[in-house]
Amino acid sequence: MNGNSLLHSYLNVFLLTALCLITLSGCQAASDNQINQSKQEDSISNEEKGKTFTAEIIKVVDGDTVKIKMANGNEETVRLLLVDTPETVHPSKPVQPFGPEASKFAKELMPAGSEVEVETGIGERDKYGRLLAYFYVDGKMVNKLLLEKGLARVAYVYAPNTKYLDELEDIQKQAQRDEIGIWSLENYATSNGFDDSQSKEVSVEKPTGSCSNPEIKGNINSKGNKIYHIPSGQYYEITKPEEMFCTEQDAQDAGFRKSQS
Repeated sequence: MNGNSLLHSYLNVFLLTALCLITLSGCQAASDNQINQSKQEDSISNEEKGKTFTAEIIKVVDGDTVKIKMANGNEETVRLLLVDTPETVHPSKPVQPFGPEASKFAKELMPAGSEVEVETGIGERDKYGRLLAYFYVDGKMVNKLLLEKGLARVAYVYAPNTKYLDELEDIQKQAQRDEIGIWSLENYATSNGFDDSQSKEVSVEKPTGSCSNPEIKGNINSKGNKIYHIPSGQYYEITKPEEMFCTEQDAQDAGFRKSQS
């Protein structure tokens, strides 16, 4: 092999080696970029989820206020963020329609001694010193469930605690369309609170039929639609009856139609 051929061979080996090194360096850089991007995405995801901790329920005060015990043994009163339920224990207000139903729902969902996941808001406390938070039971947000049942309204919206506002407002709009709970009473739930003039007991007409313990509830919604609810119905517990019936036929004869839920 002459000198030129040998030099040419060395150059080929050098070029191939350099090409391999450049390729490996590029692959490593790409890999590092992917790892860094993945870590960044994980960090963003964790921030969006919010910090949570587990606490024990001491008691439900009313539909939107709960006492809990922290892991360190300290007790706290918590006000659920962005929702407002009718009053049941206010010192200067009467018991408001659907207040007892909201309290009952919360107590059944969060009985004393049970555990709840707590996501505190930004700033954490209100002017009364109560923690501000979103509660989760079995992975479901309690704040949302109250709105879904028509037992609360979206309220006390103050920045920066608006994280789930859009979702909560969408849920409220659906409850309004369905006219369930607080939305079944015309002009009762407003942007300023609940109309106390409707806080007197709803009068119920004598049952239609011959039974002594009628269970079918007849309700007239704000549009004047007559709808009856049977005990197994989705909205039975939160429905305020204007009239009670012994049988579905009695309700139908009185001009009521069966609830679709």
